Amino acid sequence: MRILIFDPFHGAAGDMITGALLDCGADRPLVMRAMQAVVAEPKISTVTRAGIRAVKVDTQATPAHRTLADVLAHLDGAAAEVPAPALAMARKVFERIHAAEETVHGHHVHFHEVGADDAIADIIGACTALHTLAVDGVVVLPVALGRGTATGSHGTFPIPAPATAAILKATGLTTLSGPDEGELCTPTGAALLAEFSTMNPAALGTHAILEAGYGAGSRDSAHTPNVLRAMIVDTGNASGLFTQDAVDILETNVDDVGGEVIAHTIARCMKAGARDASASPIIMKKGRPGFLFRVICQADKSTELAELLARELGTLGIRCIPAVHRFIAERTIEEIDVTIAGQQRKMPIKRGWIHGEVYMLKAEFDPARNWACELGIPVREVLRAIEDAGWRTLKGQPFGQG
Repeated sequence: MRILIFDPFHGAAGDMITGALLDCGADRPLVMRAMQAVVAEPKISTVTRAGIRAVKVDTQATPAHRTLADVLAHLDGAAAEVPAPALAMARKVFERIHAAEETVHGHHVHFHEVGADDAIADIIGACTALHTLAVDGVVVLPVALGRGTATGSHGTFPIPAPATAAILKATGLTTLSGPDEGELCTPTGAALLAEFSTMNPAALGTHAILEAGYGAGSRDSAHTPNVLRAMIVDTGNASGLFTQDAVDILETNVDDVGGEVIAHTIARCMKAGARDASASPIIMKKGRPGFLFRVICQADKSTELAELLARELGTLGIRCIPAVHRFIAERTIEEIDVTIAGQQRKMPIKRGWIHGEVYMLKAEFDPARNWACELGIPVREVLRAIEDAGWRTLKGQPFGQG
């Protein structure tokens, strides 16, 4: 498996993350087009930081204060130039930042620094760059926060910034002070790393380094390289064998909620980061009908999701079965050309692999649904057309077909 490792020992910001991914081989023309959808042509250059060669990204944008709705409208306006999965990820990054800002300031109306064009471009660029690398997972090593104080739109504050602390609090990412004074990790950097992270560093195991890239920050200290390093590694599972990771299973029995509440709770769990959520009918004590509600999640999400279940379902007890091993097939998400009713569009599909052969192919639902709405046809027809086109792109007889 190809795994991306971020090593933010010297901190992280949006431009540093984009630069590191470009240095690892991300599709530079596509990333440039995506960023130019919201700013003038960004400047990408090679610089040195304390003797380390790194890629510096400068959006050359002006400040602006925007609401979340304004930012999401900006993202929608860039849809023609940004791959659908990258655009969806960028929306989630801003939703993380918005939730953190509301945690800090109460009802939050405007983004400040993170609502400016440069932050929007950095987030779109980073999400697009990650998408083009098509890795199987992302590991984030401990994030350096810095020391002392910094000044922003809300005045002088201790490091980490309140929004940065709120974003990191809602994740399983670990932190350290780091080697330098000042703010090393920005809210944008924290939100991107939190959204990108899919694996616990402890589960990484041995690996071979395939690529190493460095993204540069603006400061240039003589003794501390202001860079973020990213590496693409091979965990030795390139043949497509199943791998393992660990998840927690949360369970609770309920007999006093209706189907609408069950459906709403499942949707909220998935939005909050659950890997899966389901409800099964059961017969409880005294012959009462009820539901067994089950959530599968990573360990760092267990507490948050257990509280969500308690609030939504009104249950007083939630069982947690920790560190259950699960087997995972290698998977890739790719874009293919699909033609429906004379219209051609690139659409994302997910492929599952065993021993180098595709055994499963599935269209990504949200982009398919959006296209179906535009065309005014049932979504199942769009899903079928995408998957048929996906199988046709494979050479020879697809595994498990025919």
